[in-house]
Amino acid sequence: MANVSELAGTWTDRAQQLLSNLIKEQGSNISTAAQWCADSILKDGVVHLFGTGHSRIPIEEMFPRYGSYAGFNPMGELSMTFHTQVVGSNGQRQAMYIERVEGFAAEILKNWQFNKNDILMVFSVGGKTAVPIEMAMGARKLGIKVIAVTSVASNKTGKASHSSGSTLSDNADLVIDLMVPVGDALVSIPGMQTPVGPGSTMTAIAVVNEIKVQVADKLVSAGFIPQVLTSGALVGEAESKRLFDAAYAEHARRLSSRLTGSNTSLGGAS
Repeated sequence: MANVSELAGTWTDRAQQLLSNLIKEQGSNISTAAQWCADSILKDGVVHLFGTGHSRIPIEEMFPRYGSYAGFNPMGELSMTFHTQVVGSNGQRQAMYIERVEGFAAEILKNWQFNKNDILMVFSVGGKTAVPIEMAMGARKLGIKVIAVTSVASNKTGKASHSSGSTLSDNADLVIDLMVPVGDALVSIPGMQTPVGPGSTMTAIAVVNEIKVQVADKLVSAGFIPQVLTSGALVGEAESKRLFDAAYAEHARRLSSRLTGSNTSLGGAS
């Protein structure tokens, strides 16, 4: 039998405390975000979600997966989120370089035509790379609200690297703090210079699922029943297929008018 590390359970204990702190300190901002998202969806808007690097994880958690519904649009750019190969072609060096290139966000935004009732949620733990910052800047210039989900401590530590001198939290209408320490990792190992065990993915996932649940509650209260992607093990295969088809059709309907060139009204929020 393997010897159990003296640190066994340490990360889990700290992660549980992190989640508790998140709800205590960021619960109000999360509920505000949920209200904005519900208002957007009820007005035929779309809540767009953007993240680079491992911040792709929460945008995919929001939609599409079991227990989720249309109204949320994950905007994942493979050039900055494809991690499988690590080195060589499509490697991490390239991805980390691209997300620091100023001007690239403008090219991404050229593909999208936001409606005035849309929202953009931008996920970035550090909050200092160019693409997430400029996605937020660009969306606000187009007249839509921006919600930043980031580590406020990381935003405030050291010099801003973007030419504007600002960080992601400076370019949002609402900021939700991921509550993680600078560097993200939660556990220090005796004999190691740097800590291990990041916590931001867990709090980011908590943020999106809190919003997802609260928004669903508000939609139902308003008389709008979202079609939730649901396993056949729960509702039967026929009903599961119907729900998937209905959710995908609603997602396509909402996004069809957001793609640049899909209608005659181009440029800016409409």
